[in-house]
This record gives sequence, C-alpha cells and structure tokens, in this order.
Amino acid sequence: MHLKREPRKAPRRMDTLRFKLTIAYDGTRYEGWQVQRNGVGVQQKVEEALGRLFPGVKRIHSSSRTDTGVHALGMVAHVDVPGAEFRMPARKLALAVNAFLPEDIRVTEATRCRADFHARFNATGKQYRYAIWNHRAMNPLLRHQAWHVPKPLDLAAMRAAAGRFLGRHDFKSFAANRDYEMETTVRTLTRCDIKRGGPLLTIVIEGDGFLYRMCRGIVGTLVQVGQGRIGAGDIDHILKTRDRRVAGMTAPAHGLVLWKVFYQRGRKSRKRKVDQESMPASRRKEA
Repeated sequence: MHLKREPRKAPRRMDTLRFKLTIAYDGTRYEGWQVQRNGVGVQQKVEEALGRLFPGVKRIHSSSRTDTGVHALGMVAHVDVPGAEFRMPARKLALAVNAFLPEDIRVTEATRCRADFHARFNATGKQYRYAIWNHRAMNPLLRHQAWHVPKPLDLAAMRAAAGRFLGRHDFKSFAANRDYEMETTVRTLTRCDIKRGGPLLTIVIEGDGFLYRMCRGIVGTLVQVGQGRIGAGDIDHILKTRDRRVAGMTAPAHGLVLWKVFYQRGRKSRKRKVDQESMPASRRKEA
C-alpha cells in the first residue's frame, strides 16, 4: 500500500527578527535623540526610514538618550522587524535604511541579534568624547563639533583634576537638576583622559552609566580648572558636597559625542534601574 504524500509546506517565517543598529548622527539640527512632542528627534527620523521599508515597525529602543545638539558616532538601538516583511539579505539593511535618512544621520552597521538582546539593558558601559578648540581663533570647520575656548588652558592641572574623577563616586554635583528623585546618583568612571593635538583637546570619559548632563558638568569643571578658577585638588570636595552649585559650569552640548556603547557577549539584560533611563520618554536624557 502506498501512502499518499502530503504537499510540502513553505517554511514559516519567524514572527519577528531583531536587529542591532549602530547609528551615527550630527545632532546640530535635532532636539536630541528621542521622539519629541515639539521639534524633531533623531529617533523619529530613524523610525520613519524603517517604516518606509517595514510598515510593521513602530518603535526602536536605544542604548542612551542624548540632549539637544549632542552628536553620536556609536549610538546603539534594536528593532523588531516582522518576519513576513523582511525580504532582503541582512547585510543590505543598513544601506536600505540610509536611503531614506537625511545626510546627517546614518546607520553604520545593522546585524541580526538574539531575540533577548536589549540595547539599553544589555549595555555595560559607554564612552563619550568632548572636543575643545583651544586657540584664539576658532576653526570654522569645527564650529558645530567643538567648544571654542580662546584663552590658554593649564593642561597639567586639568589632567591632575581628571584623575580624581576615576572610580566609584556620587556625581550629583556634576549632573543637572531634574524634577524627579533618583534612586542613586552613584556611578563608576573607568577613564577620564585628556588628549592634545595642537589646539584640539579631546576629553575621553568612560563609565558604567551617566547622569543627565554629567559629562558636560565634568568637562566644564575641567576647563575652569585649566583657567585657574578651580583647583585640581578641589574635585574631591566638590564630589562630597553633592551640590551642583559648587561645581563648574556646564559645557556646551555641541562638543559632546556618544562615541561607543559597550556590551559583553552572552550577558543577560539588567533589571531596570530607577534612574533617568527608566523615566518616561519626555523626561529622559543623559550626559
């Protein structure tokens, strides 16, 4: 007796495919990363571009929130694309999305990732870089990417002060005030270096997390150390006071770049922290 063969069924597509996106942007024209009620955020532009390709995509989830005018070279986000809508080789995704993005935003890398990967909760650290043009005449090519500080700065004093930020501290004195109470303002910095190449100073700050405008508060304070207005040895006292009024100024937004987000392979998502990143979108920003 011959058994009747059932017709072969077409392979079923996965319900959703998750992709990790690395995104670079010039923040000059945008009201920060996140979607805004008033004004345009970078996130909105990326979501609109993805929506042109995949109508089922409604939201992407990022590793960070950047403030108005802040740039990024290594913002990370993840997106879930309906499997039935994804009909291209994965290697062509970045190119396809970029075709619908303005020139000041680019997806530099797009790769398939685990279904449980989360751009924010899997992140183990971030690196920011801040550029200062320390010359009496501003370089016009860097006017949107560097803070112009015309008077000479004491680099040795700035480096001595920078070393005092390393380690685990309460950084409340260097963060902008907010209208909600945070569970903790303690963070760990593993790097705070100052590099010089002619008139260009680059401050590299790396840590496990950052408070709202914390990087800019640190940079503004370091510049005032370089100007002789704050002593390098005063940093310890400023940290202990937990008072924003005691620290230095907040550096302008346009010199800051989210350079890189760090991940560990196989690391599970962290539990949500009750901080600026777990607040409603209208109240979240950092660095």
